[in-house]
Amino acid sequence: MRIAYLECFSGISGDMFLGALVDAGVPPRLLEETVAALDVGARLAISRVVRSGISATKVDVSVGDEKDLPREEYWAQKDVTHPERPSKGPSPPKSQPPHDHDEAHHHEHDHEHHHDHEHPSAHDVSQAGAPSHQHRRGLPEIREIIGKAAINNNAKKTAIAVFEALGAAEAKIHNVPVEQVHFHEVGAVDAMVDIVCAAVGAESLGVDEIICSPLNVGGGSVECAHGSFPVPAPATVELLKGAPVYSSGVQAELVTPTGAAIVKTLARRFSSFPEIKIERSGYGAGSREFPGLPNVARLTIGETPMSLPAKTATESVTVLEANLDDLNPQVFGYVMDRLLEEGALDAFGIPVQMKKNRPGTLLTVLCKPEDANRLTHLIFTETTTLGVRRREEDRQTLARRWENVRTQWGEVRIKIASMNGTVTNYAPEYEDCRRIAAEQHVPLKTVMQEAARAYTRSDRK
Repeated sequence: MRIAYLECFSGISGDMFLGALVDAGVPPRLLEETVAALDVGARLAISRVVRSGISATKVDVSVGDEKDLPREEYWAQKDVTHPERPSKGPSPPKSQPPHDHDEAHHHEHDHEHHHDHEHPSAHDVSQAGAPSHQHRRGLPEIREIIGKAAINNNAKKTAIAVFEALGAAEAKIHNVPVEQVHFHEVGAVDAMVDIVCAAVGAESLGVDEIICSPLNVGGGSVECAHGSFPVPAPATVELLKGAPVYSSGVQAELVTPTGAAIVKTLARRFSSFPEIKIERSGYGAGSREFPGLPNVARLTIGETPMSLPAKTATESVTVLEANLDDLNPQVFGYVMDRLLEEGALDAFGIPVQMKKNRPGTLLTVLCKPEDANRLTHLIFTETTTLGVRRREEDRQTLARRWENVRTQWGEVRIKIASMNGTVTNYAPEYEDCRRIAAEQHVPLKTVMQEAARAYTRSDRK
């Protein structure tokens, strides 16, 4: 199995991850082409720096003629106080910095532009006396921009998933619908570059899975529009639920929300350094120097020795079960669709003989533990059951990835499963094939067969 191990001993942010990717061998041109494909007026600056004696790659993002500045540097230049906090000094200027409203925007992290954009705002309500922002991008607009970009479809899905994780965290913290979460215009552009380049770069590594170390979150506090908050910031805490974290005592915010969202989405699991045959490694740098702590993230790529037993990922899932003996079969089909639409990992029914010899159906749902309450409520609402059983189980899964193949009728995604680096199974995505069959008036089995042949001809196995 080919893996990438991400070490976050000095935290993680979007630009640190991009630097590690480039340093580990991802071509800079690939990231530059990705930025151009987004067509949002951004550009990359890639350079070599040294952090505590370690040579590393630094990636900075510029939007138009602006580069993000940390809050204290911006207001030092303007010689004014923060516009959204009570001030005894002069009135703020009409032109505000791009990221002065959202929670924890002004991270005192270790990057030259400090990723002040990395939190979406909770909503468009300005505080008393604060200026309203000229333009803010919501998730639908960001999805549209990413969807139109000429990049790998699987990378698009990953990038959108990272943005949705960010939005979901802020929505929960501020108790607003996720569709009301908005990003400042410049901040959204900067975040899109970090996130989409991270997705494209990770895809290009060609690894079966990315594993992450425990995360050093730092300490101290960050100044936000709503006051001073302890590190890690609320959105970061929400994003890192289930992840192992610690603080080395450095009084700075080391894990930014964008970094947390990238790790949450890309990493299959968290562990100590795995047993691998190392091929190469790379270091991505932040901007600040910390005494005794190299301010870098390290990405190591290698192969799991074939002599080792087959490695599979283990995760906890919740199993929900309900016996149904008086439910209209048409309603049962609708319930199955709803459960899958609402995030169930799997749902199925088994014919059973119930008490009083009544035929019935055993409904079984597999889901993430955090989705269990919501899906239980759906089962109670949509079926006739009076009780839902619940238990926690571990499941082992093979490494999986998606690739696109081209048929004469259009692109089809292929799901590929592998164990220890060897492909064990592959199959065309049913929904892609069904759509093409309906649009092109071609038998479904013909489309599926052609997609499978296209994959085997590609020599990607």
